[in-house]
Amino acid sequence: MKNPALDDHQIGLEARADADDHLAVRTWLRLLSLTTQVEQEIRTRLRERFGTTLARFDYLAQLERHADGLRMSALSRFLMVTGGNVTGLTTQLEAEGLVERQPDPDDGRSWRVRLSEQGRREFAAMATEHEAWVRELFDGVPPRDQQRLYELLGQMRHHLARPA
Repeated sequence: MKNPALDDHQIGLEARADADDHLAVRTWLRLLSLTTQVEQEIRTRLRERFGTTLARFDYLAQLERHADGLRMSALSRFLMVTGGNVTGLTTQLEAEGLVERQPDPDDGRSWRVRLSEQGRREFAAMATEHEAWVRELFDGVPPRDQQRLYELLGQMRHHLARPA
């Protein structure tokens, strides 16, 4: 059933699928389209409300989860970006007073980065609104269906993670 609110521009990647394409292909394109749509909405809201980017939000979120800080290499792995990207963001966020870079006590050649007090306060405000936005975006799906979708996506991840 086609939603008239989703024209060709709004439907995006899902428009690549035809009704006679395999269900797996149509499902993949729908999932990709939904992910892109939700991500774009979050990006827009972060920019308009906080003047920040999703990359910066994700960076701060990783540090918030690791109170003792992270080595730059670990931060790079968690964020799935290059070390150069992490270094650039760290330099910017440090200049703004949101993070602190300290020598790693376990390895004098490495740096650990952690949220500053200001960074903790600012991230807490962003995270609270971010959660409310995500909940709002899922409001149209009943909780039991959200739970089922969560389980099905977990099943798919488990399937993909098994050894070849």
